[in-house]
Amino acid sequence: MATLSVKPGQRFTVPDWHINANLISTNAERQRSASHQIRQETRTLRNETNNQTQWDEHDNRTRLAERIDSVNRWKETLDKCLTDTDTEIDALAKMKEAAERALQAKNLPLDVAIECLTLRESRRAIDVVKDPVEDELHKEVEVIDGAKRDLQQKVSEAFEQLCLLQEARQQLNFDHRGKMEALEIDRVCSSLNVNSPNISFKVNPTRVPIGSTTPQQWDQFSQYNADRAEAEMKASTELREAIALTIAQTNNELEAQRVATEFALRKRIREFEKAYDELKWQEKNTLEEIAEMEEDIRRLEEDLRKKMWDLKLAHTRLETRTYRPNMELCRDQVQYGLTDEVHQLEGTIAALKQKLAQSQDALDALYKHLYRIQTDTSYKANSLMLDNKCMDSRRKLTVPAEKFVPEVDTFNRTTNRTLSPLKSRQLELA
Repeated sequence: MATLSVKPGQRFTVPDWHINANLISTNAERQRSASHQIRQETRTLRNETNNQTQWDEHDNRTRLAERIDSVNRWKETLDKCLTDTDTEIDALAKMKEAAERALQAKNLPLDVAIECLTLRESRRAIDVVKDPVEDELHKEVEVIDGAKRDLQQKVSEAFEQLCLLQEARQQLNFDHRGKMEALEIDRVCSSLNVNSPNISFKVNPTRVPIGSTTPQQWDQFSQYNADRAEAEMKASTELREAIALTIAQTNNELEAQRVATEFALRKRIREFEKAYDELKWQEKNTLEEIAEMEEDIRRLEEDLRKKMWDLKLAHTRLETRTYRPNMELCRDQVQYGLTDEVHQLEGTIAALKQKLAQSQDALDALYKHLYRIQTDTSYKANSLMLDNKCMDSRRKLTVPAEKFVPEVDTFNRTTNRTLSPLKSRQLELA
């Protein structure tokens, strides 16, 4: 009898088969229902996320545009501040150079004043007096020293202010460069889209970079830089005005002192000229008096010699008459006359000798005083020459250096030319 092969394995019943079929159908319907639910939810999520993404991207693009505008406004503000700061730096630098030139220009008046004081130290004897000219020259030196101190202080202040302006400018420039870079970066970000070729995933892009600031700190930083620059420019403007005022004041003070010094010097020169003329007049009169005195002494001596011969004659007559013999030796009228003549001549000779001695003493006194006059005249001439040299030297303060020609020879110390009376009068009235 033939035997049928049986497939090894588990055998299911018909109810199991029906149950399995129903189970598969049920599971299929449940899976489809779940899949349908997921598809609906997915569609809803896609719609919501797409809208949200579009709105988020739009909002961020708007925020980028607003940020670009904010940064650009600050950049323009910083541009203006930088331009104004550069302008102020140039203006202050020029004013500083003007103050330095004014300070340098004070060296010539100081040298001239010291030269005048040094020249007047060469005065001799009684002419070495502390006169108004010396007082004005010392005051002029003090005024110049004070002006130089004030100008030097302003130059130092200008240098310090320039340093502060440069520091403020560097800070502005640093902030400006940051704004430029930020603008470039934000503009690049604003130009990106999903089709851009250079977009990619980044590692931890949501991290907060070290050194990040808040919008308030960002705005305060730029505002501080702008305010600081404005404050330094305001201080610089005030300093420039103060420097200009100091230059004008020092120039006015120095000019006023120069006028006062030269007025005192011209007045002193007139006094010396008057004293010199007086001494020359006295010398002339003294010489004339000496000449007359010498002539009178000569005549006195001549008269004295004549009186001596007359006395000799009278003595000889008296002596000769003593040899008359006997009764002839009479004291007659001749004898009395000759005796009276001798006494008269002796008195006359004594008076003439006394007067001659007085005349000699007077002549000696005249010669001594003449020497004193001539000595004092030389002192006055020397002082007059020195003060004229001072006046000539001070012409450098009003005459440009390239046009200055000394009127007094610095070697011989004599004038190179004689001024006309009209010109002298003009200088006297100047």
